[in-house]
Amino acid sequence: MDEQHIDNSLGTGNDDGTPGWDAINAALAALYPGQEPRHYGTALPYTLGGRDPLDGISVYRAELPRPHWHYVTYGFSELYDKQSDDADSSGFGFELTFRLAIDSGDDTPPAWPMNLLQNLARYVFGSGNVFEAGHHMNANGPIALDTDTCLRHLAFMPDPQLPARATPNGELAFLQVIGLSDDEMAAIKRWSTDGVLQALAPRMPLWITDLHRASLLDDPALVRQLQEGSEREGSSTAVLFVETLAWREEGKQVVLVLGAGQVPNVLELLPLRLRHGNPLTIVSREHEWVFAPGDRDAVAKDGEGVRCTLTAQGLDALEQQVQPGRGRYSVPGTALVVEVVPTALRDAQGNVVREIG
Repeated sequence: MDEQHIDNSLGTGNDDGTPGWDAINAALAALYPGQEPRHYGTALPYTLGGRDPLDGISVYRAELPRPHWHYVTYGFSELYDKQSDDADSSGFGFELTFRLAIDSGDDTPPAWPMNLLQNLARYVFGSGNVFEAGHHMNANGPIALDTDTCLRHLAFMPDPQLPARATPNGELAFLQVIGLSDDEMAAIKRWSTDGVLQALAPRMPLWITDLHRASLLDDPALVRQLQEGSEREGSSTAVLFVETLAWREEGKQVVLVLGAGQVPNVLELLPLRLRHGNPLTIVSREHEWVFAPGDRDAVAKDGEGVRCTLTAQGLDALEQQVQPGRGRYSVPGTALVVEVVPTALRDAQGNVVREIG
């Protein structure tokens, strides 16, 4: 991406055909009055065959509550004249932001967060799956490649300084991407993104990502607070996005195919959802599978997807039988068979760098 000048105009009623772009500028101009951001535009537009879906990313410098870079995307929403038929939402309805702690003596915002945000855009544009507040995902490695940071996960929350706003192209929210450690993400899965991040906020103001920090769960009192929230409310992770998901019928049995790297997440979340009376939906680019609590074990097509109802006994059997290693695992007392296949981890260029299972 190339650095460019950006006109940080407050106007949103211009005749220049950029009402969505102007609305983002207006929100940032109010937060950073008088500051001209560093703007990095895409050299070859996505619509002309370029690899970067976003039109650009602006970066602001903030001094409080600690010095940090504030990255803001342009391109998930409709930046130019309205094209879609959805009058209520501008494009996908959001832009992403990211806050990165500034290292001492660093006068230039690092490029890796821009690569991260473009990778997230490739996922959204390629799959049609949109991010919402409370979503989270595994980065399958350090969020900044070739670093030894413990931050290997991402969570999405409303940017605390950029509230949702109406634009000429529809509603626009600003979702902040937040880097988290393994145990912090495990706590989110057991409880909720909002509950955990609000509890972490006193030690991570504005949810600024700091690659050099250790896990924040070194405080026994904080750990107890998170455990109590999970026991009280269960898990709020209703949807789990996966790369590998398929199914097929074999006589009276239905075979669910999952990647080995995804199985631990499924096994962890199922009891925290179903035992509190809530379903868990597993989604890939092509398919959707719903696990739901019920008074009998059953597997049946549900529209374009499949709905698997499990009793308490059926859930116990699944937890006892299914393992994250490759193989076929029959769930006693049900028609369900889980087939676990290897998971290929890929870099930004799509090359396989490691295989799980």
